[in-house]
Amino acid sequence: MKNRINNKNKKRSKTSLIIKVSLLLVASLLICASAYGVYITKQAEHAANSAHEELEGRDVSTLREEKVEPVHDNVSILFVGVDDSENRGQGSDNSRSDALILATLNNKTKTIKMLSIPRDSYVFIPKVGYEDKITHAHAYGGTLATIDTVEKLLNVPIDYYVRMNFNAFIDVVDALGGIEAEVPYKLHEKDEFDRNSINLQPGLQHLNGSQALALARTRKQDSDIERGKRQQEILTAIINKVASVSSITKYDDVIRALGDNMKTNMTFTEMKSFLSYLTQGKPRIDTLTLDGVDDMSTGVYYYQLNQQSVDEVSEILNNHLDANKTSSSLTNNDHDKVNAAGDEEAVNRNAQ
Repeated sequence: MKNRINNKNKKRSKTSLIIKVSLLLVASLLICASAYGVYITKQAEHAANSAHEELEGRDVSTLREEKVEPVHDNVSILFVGVDDSENRGQGSDNSRSDALILATLNNKTKTIKMLSIPRDSYVFIPKVGYEDKITHAHAYGGTLATIDTVEKLLNVPIDYYVRMNFNAFIDVVDALGGIEAEVPYKLHEKDEFDRNSINLQPGLQHLNGSQALALARTRKQDSDIERGKRQQEILTAIINKVASVSSITKYDDVIRALGDNMKTNMTFTEMKSFLSYLTQGKPRIDTLTLDGVDDMSTGVYYYQLNQQSVDEVSEILNNHLDANKTSSSLTNNDHDKVNAAGDEEAVNRNAQ
């Protein structure tokens, strides 16, 4: 009888020990996770503060009645990719924009609409007062001139911008462990150092930073429109990778990768507001394009945009932003159509 009691006590003692060790292990993991979270937050805050810059004379878009707050408002972000490479005679002051992507984010539906603007689009540039390729706007007046040009073209308010050079792009993709992207054809392209070292086969490929950049930039075998579509797909792939659970431990490297290679008018608090778009998994991203035709009538290549396409895209983006009160180009009838479309989109989204 004594032996049975002793055996029971031993079993209880052993079970109790296992429970205690398990609780201690869980507690340790939680403490480590919390410490890591605090560390990452501090790192992100430092990087955000370093990247933050306000554009002189522009506190809020002229197409807005007041400054938006991403925690509850729909907002827009202009992504400006520039080539700062000294190998091509570029510098931060006179570099052209190599990629322009405008994204609108709807806070209610947690959806994103993304428009790639062809770099050779022939548009009016307010900074210089005449029409030229939109890629030249950055060389004429930096980020502010680029924002003014895009707003003039689309009549869509631009609330935030993210200006990133190629080094940041490459490092972010590498920090995430690469991305999955569709390569449309056999590709032989230069890398960021102008070496002919990028060789890709057609199909879905796992790409590192240099390969992703080469795919985003090439247009030898197709057009500026297809190039824009690839840039949208690559940006979508990056967003989806960031949203995946497997990337949580890589955030530190991503933050470091941005470093001094990114500038934005977003504060750290505003940046954190956008996390809500990722907490429910991969956000729905719809891509848009601008129709147009190739034009060599002047002896210089331009992409002449179709005005009807520009107007349609403008309406879609303003609808997604629900920015009709500040979109002066839309008639009252247009406003009714846009609001009706917005209500339908929200219903469809909630039904999914």
